[in-house]
Amino acid sequence: MLTNKRMGLALSKPALKKFGVVLLSAFLLAACSPKLDWRIVQSPQEGYSALFPGKPEKIERKLPYQNQEIPQTLEAVKIEDDIYSVSAIHLSKDQAALAPKLLEQLQSNLLNRANVSLESALSVDALYQTTNKQRIATKDYFLEFKSTGPLEQSMRVRWITRIAPDNGAWIYQISVLHTAPARVDAKKFFSEEAYSNFFDEFHPE
Repeated sequence: MLTNKRMGLALSKPALKKFGVVLLSAFLLAACSPKLDWRIVQSPQEGYSALFPGKPEKIERKLPYQNQEIPQTLEAVKIEDDIYSVSAIHLSKDQAALAPKLLEQLQSNLLNRANVSLESALSVDALYQTTNKQRIATKDYFLEFKSTGPLEQSMRVRWITRIAPDNGAWIYQISVLHTAPARVDAKKFFSEEAYSNFFDEFHPE
């Protein structure tokens, strides 16, 4: 069974343990999913537009963190063996200083499950384009998780942080999780057009 830990949002610190609940709900999407049916999804409240291969489910909640409540949303769709998802965390102006540590925690919990670090993980340089056509450098990471059963899991993931209009911050995690009986070469597999489209057409403000 897919677990919220594999999505990198089951965080080790007690204040963050509930974070993965949102993604757990995404895993419960109907198993009978349509073939790729690309559509642009506008999420103005979260400050981005994205190209999904099907109609995503949207989940909203408050993330308890350091005695504060931080808004988090998840849009995700399951297409056969893949879960395409965009997670967005919003930090207000008064909370913006929390962004580096929160991002580090999100990254480390996911990377640790693949037994890699930001420095050792297989990655490629990439560019994302904002809604006003600005192109900004980023990195995509290709992860292969240790098998705990009959299924193998791998992921392509990208993290983006942006200044919000209220001088707060957005933390985005864009990812595709693949679960199947056979292990794949993550970099080669996720470089296919069906996955590249999803990452290339994510546009934050």
